[in-house]
Amino acid sequence: MSGKLPLVFSVTSGKGGVGKTNLSVNLACALVKLGKKVVIIDSDLGLANVDVILGLTPQKNLFHLFHEEAKLADILFPTPYGFSILPASSGMSEMLTLSTGQKLELLEAFDELEDELDFLIVDTGAGISDNVLYFNMAVQERLVVMTPEPTSLTDAYALIKVLKMNHGVERFQICINMADDIKSAKNVFSRLYQACDHFLEGVSLDLVGIIPKDNAVRKAVIDQKPFFITDPSSKPARAVTTLADQIASWHVPEMLDGNIKFFWKKLLFQ
Repeated sequence: MSGKLPLVFSVTSGKGGVGKTNLSVNLACALVKLGKKVVIIDSDLGLANVDVILGLTPQKNLFHLFHEEAKLADILFPTPYGFSILPASSGMSEMLTLSTGQKLELLEAFDELEDELDFLIVDTGAGISDNVLYFNMAVQERLVVMTPEPTSLTDAYALIKVLKMNHGVERFQICINMADDIKSAKNVFSRLYQACDHFLEGVSLDLVGIIPKDNAVRKAVIDQKPFFITDPSSKPARAVTTLADQIASWHVPEMLDGNIKFFWKKLLFQ
């Protein structure tokens, strides 16, 4: 097997409403600006958000992969921003919990993209449902998004705890979104770090991004466009640029956690 292995990371959260999907699409824009080939998979399979936040209307989605024998190439939808998305379905209850066979089928389908990608961003649902946990196990890195709210901190800890205790996942990157200031963001990270250090031996947390609260984000969401594009000089866009620079330097971990991964066949031969 030849070619560079894409780096696959999730953008995930324990709580909804933390701006996870919005961060995913803006990170994709920033990585494209660095010359990277990027695809976002909307893995909130029954409640699609990525296409909505971008104002796009794909004709096919992952439902067609599982139920109508579509190929991944048939579903892959190019955006005006230089990256493509693999959209999910909305309001399809049969997509809320994938069978073991469907999970493997999805991972197998990605083999055809391995030579066309630098980064695969897996935008997960929120919480600790079966699908959320599965996709977080299948990626190489996890970017946990949280806000300074106490409930966000509690739910981020719950997600990390379940992934560590039940599935042996120990590496987590942390991004504080909608931060009032750097001090409060670092304070909430410190509280999460202390809780994990005290109760979850072996967990590694790194604070890799702080995205400030700004009206530019709300306006872009209403306009269904990435704020990285609509207001590139805004503080959130500059913070996303800094985060994308860090992510661009990430490498596929040499020590994986034993869970089956995207591009797992190629990983076996690294």
